[in-house]
Amino acid sequence: MSYLDVNPVVNTDRYIQGRQLPSARYASWDHCYNYFGTALDEGWQSELASPDHLQNSCLQLGFYLASWGMYRGKAALLKQSSRGLANVVKVAAETSASVWNIDVENYSEESIGELLKLSEKIRDALPGGATDTLVTKVMLGVYGNVPAFDRFFRKGFDSYSLGKIALKKIKSYFDEHSAEIRSIAPSTLDFDGAATNRRYTQAKVIDMVFFVEGGGLSVGN
Repeated sequence: MSYLDVNPVVNTDRYIQGRQLPSARYASWDHCYNYFGTALDEGWQSELASPDHLQNSCLQLGFYLASWGMYRGKAALLKQSSRGLANVVKVAAETSASVWNIDVENYSEESIGELLKLSEKIRDALPGGATDTLVTKVMLGVYGNVPAFDRFFRKGFDSYSLGKIALKKIKSYFDEHSAEIRSIAPSTLDFDGAATNRRYTQAKVIDMVFFVEGGGLSVGN
């Protein structure tokens, strides 16, 4: 079956069932994305790395990454406190709103180029080097502008590295299913589990679709 034939509604429904409680693992993305999204919406994203916000910014991003498996095994982050993410937060603070707001519907040669430049800034800011998995999980948690290229997404989407070809392929999937993807994007949950006015991005919906397609839920992830 072609990746274009994967049903976004069925897979998204399966994923969302796993984040119904505010304490559920998958809700960690909502909490992180809400924090950084609020900074953007309220106009203080440039202050994310300021003395008043840096600790909270690092903790928000760090807990999400830990919840999503990035502090385990031989990961470089495992040897760091949350303060080790300070340079990543600085990248977020310096990211322009025009790049921050890129979503799949406006992937183009220019915007894809901007996303790849951003990915390299994040890679350079992470301690100990970084895989595409870690870089894209940061981008998904902070900006929501690309899926997370973990092993399940890669398997489900049959695309194994972040790059122009993969992002164009993601755009093709969106173009094929744009109406469904727009309609099924749920609201994020706040810390208490209430729905917010912020919706899942198109990239996040596609992340869920192919995480499930690649078997992510079948192994307790």
